[in-house]
Amino acid sequence: MPRPPIAVAAVLTVVAGLGVRLLWNGPVSKYLGDAFYTVLIYALLLLIWPRLRPWVVALLSAGLSWAIEFAQLGGIPAVLQPLLGSTFNPPDLLWYAVGATAAWSAHTLWALKRPPG
Repeated sequence: MPRPPIAVAAVLTVVAGLGVRLLWNGPVSKYLGDAFYTVLIYALLLLIWPRLRPWVVALLSAGLSWAIEFAQLGGIPAVLQPLLGSTFNPPDLLWYAVGATAAWSAHTLWALKRPPG
């Protein structure tokens, strides 16, 4: 997959995630933000390894999100808490899976519609 569309997707993901948090309060915006967090990880992984298969990137992005969430049980250094969070919240694990699934679905559909070559 070419890197420019991946970079655009990463920027749009950050804008969407911040927009959700700015426009709404409560659990819906929090959990959508969690899903977008994993979508951003998906895009960043693709920027690094653009030839990875979508299902591999989905598993890696969900796995990294879960690892970060479980790391919160042991304590995240204060300097990293704005980026990685500070409190373990079990429902976040579901929303990371939702984000990885959404990114995988979009990536797969994009690849199917793209002309070969």
